[in-house]
Amino acid sequence: MFVRIARFEGASGDWEQRIETVRSNMQRGRQSADGPPIKRAMMLVDREHGRGAAVTFCETEDDLREADEFMNNMARPDGAGTRASVEMYEVAVDTDQL
Repeated sequence: MFVRIARFEGASGDWEQRIETVRSNMQRGRQSADGPPIKRAMMLVDREHGRGAAVTFCETEDDLREADEFMNNMARPDGAGTRASVEMYEVAVDTDQL
């Protein structure tokens, strides 16, 4: 399993609307046959400090590269701030696999 973590800073505005937009985009992506090969995705938020992270899980490193390219080309919701970093890792230990 592989994971991509994108961090965002400087978010402002209506968090609930932004969360709903991301949720809707994720649902459409999962239902689309030509969507990226993402196994699981999470949106983490720190409303108080205007920051968040998008965590994306993929089965293979090739799938992760494809998902990374897809995510890099996506438009961010209004008020989402700027992307501070993107990092990719291999998942070495997962409690679901113990």
